[in-house]
Amino acid sequence: AYCYHGQTLLANDKCGEAIRSLQESEKFFAKAEALCKEYGETKGPGTTAKPSGHLFFRKLGSLIKNTLEKCQRENGFIYFQKVPAEAPQLELKANYGLVEPVPFEFPALNAQWTPETLAAFDLTKRPKDDTAKPKPDEEVKPLKEPDIKPQKDSGCQIS
Repeated sequence: AYCYHGQTLLANDKCGEAIRSLQESEKFFAKAEALCKEYGETKGPGTTAKPSGHLFFRKLGSLIKNTLEKCQRENGFIYFQKVPAEAPQLELKANYGLVEPVPFEFPALNAQWTPETLAAFDLTKRPKDDTAKPKPDEEVKPLKEPDIKPQKDSGCQIS
């Protein structure tokens, strides 16, 4: 999130904040990489998974590195902005592209559903002889397939 936030800040000409955001991203990426390598070396089920070798993880590392180098280079040539000591706050609530959820409400009960009606659905009071016995499978008689001979005179021509 810090990597993509840094790219957005760079696009908005806030290069100093973008550098700090990308440095924070680099720090978290190093932690995640250490955890992924530790996970890949553990014994037990799931050892075939190597999260550090996943394509997204590999691309993210190079993306962070390249974007940070680009920000530092552009800040040295163009912007000359100070890098803040604290990382910029991420905006965690998206304000675009999402639809507000509609709260779900149960519909009102119909007047016909009374406690007496619901008690009539007691399955423990069902008749004992109502059990469904499986019918024995009927024997399937084989059918004689018609003898189909290939015909040469189908009327089709290949030009």
